[in-house]
Amino acid sequence: MSERDASRFWSKVEFSDCWNWIGRLDNGYGRFWVGGGSLLAHRVSWNLLVGEIPEPLQLDHLCRNRGCVNPDHLQPVDIATNVLRGAGITAANARKTRCKRGHPLRGKNLAINTRGQRVCRACALDRLHSWRRRNVA
Repeated sequence: MSERDASRFWSKVEFSDCWNWIGRLDNGYGRFWVGGGSLLAHRVSWNLLVGEIPEPLQLDHLCRNRGCVNPDHLQPVDIATNVLRGAGITAANARKTRCKRGHPLRGKNLAINTRGQRVCRACALDRLHSWRRRNVA
């Protein structure tokens, strides 16, 4: 990246604890136009101050602020770690310790179905018994 591009990049950063991107945002992530294409601002910041991001890792925002470009708030991690640290439904379900009926999701009561989802065995057995009462004469 040229000196001019780097200078333009840093002009779009508001420095505080989080270095907030004040340029274009896309789903909360900073975007920086350079060399005929748009790059993620936090990745540009990392490349400028730290170096290359090792393949196949991605940068996780430890501060949970997608617009932050402070490399001290970023950590290279694999995709599974990044997803499970987040606030999405996959991460929320992975943190659950009990099913919606209160059974523990561990030990012999925990099963993994063919789609890789965690299943409560007690609830699955209740569903099977209920189905049999309705459908088997």
